[in-house]
Order: sequence, then C-alpha cells, then structure tokens
Amino acid sequence: MHPVSRLLVAVAALMLVSAYFVPLWQIQMWAPQYPEGLEMKIWINTLSGDVKIISALNHYIGMRHIEVGMFPEFNYMIYIVGFIIAFGLLTALVNRRFMAYAFFVLLMAAAIGALVDFYMWGYDYGHNLNPDAPIKIEGMAYQPPLIGTKVLLNFTAFSGPDIGGWIFISSGLIMMAVVVMEWRRARKTA
Repeated sequence: MHPVSRLLVAVAALMLVSAYFVPLWQIQMWAPQYPEGLEMKIWINTLSGDVKIISALNHYIGMRHIEVGMFPEFNYMIYIVGFIIAFGLLTALVNRRFMAYAFFVLLMAAAIGALVDFYMWGYDYGHNLNPDAPIKIEGMAYQPPLIGTKVLLNFTAFSGPDIGGWIFISSGLIMMAVVVMEWRRARKTA
C-alpha cells in the first residue's frame, strides 16, 4: 500500500476507539407535553438519557420497559469493535492491500449488521404490544424510525447517529477512499 493509504488505515482504525467513550446512536422524541424533548443515547454497552421516562410512556401503549438487559448485544459489542480496531491496526502494520479491502468490508458488514439488528429490535418492540395496555389503537404499530423522523401518535420521534456513529461513518468513508486509491494503484501497476 502507498504510505498515505497505510496512515489512513491506521487513522480509520484508531478513530473507532471513540466508541468506548461517546454515544453511538440517539433517539429523540417531542410532543406537546414534552416541548423540550426526550432523548435516549445508545452507547457501546449501555443506555443513557430519559430512558425511564420514555419507557414509562411507552408502557401505556403496551411496549415493554426499556432496560439494558433486553439488549444482549451490549455483552459482546465491546469485543466486536475491539476486533475491528485490532484488524485495522494489523492491516496498517502488515501493509497488504487485500487486508485494506477486508478491513473496509468488515466495517461495512458491521454497519449493516448494526442497522439490521436495530431494525429487528425496533420492529419487535413496536409491534409485539401488551394486549392489556391502557391505550390501544387497532392496527397501530409503534416501531421507532431506523433513521430519520416519524410521527407516532402525538410524538415526533427521530433516530440517527450520535457522535460515535458519525465517527464510524467517517472511518468508513476514509476506508472507502483508501480502497479506491489502492484499487487505482493496482490497476496502474498491472
């Protein structure tokens, strides 16, 4: 690999260390009774923000209480991210083009896997409602948005990357640039 590519691979890997210190995803909600909004931050192994209030409100429409224990992913995400970081640093150290390609694929697979997992959780959480809930609206599902904004009854909900998520996206973009640069270099030498 070109020295610049090698440096960028190391930077992309080291950026991911931030996942241990900043939230990765955010969910925000606004309603007339909560004009200041409510928020829930999703970290690598925990939740923070107005989780208890959101959970109590959701209970009225039959959703389960939100708690860290309902996310088995929190038990192993630190290891998955650690492996991705280690693989990226090993790629920079070993200096092989195929490993840079593999690191990029690993980053994309982790991103897709996280989004699919979050979608499946949201689907289950918003559709499998308690039939004895105080508020029932036939045919209504309360699946939170995967990315973007969605109106759920009198609440507007937003879901999207937080600081750590944007850092992951930036790392993926850096690796996309490395892959393109290295692919072009390989074609020139072939």
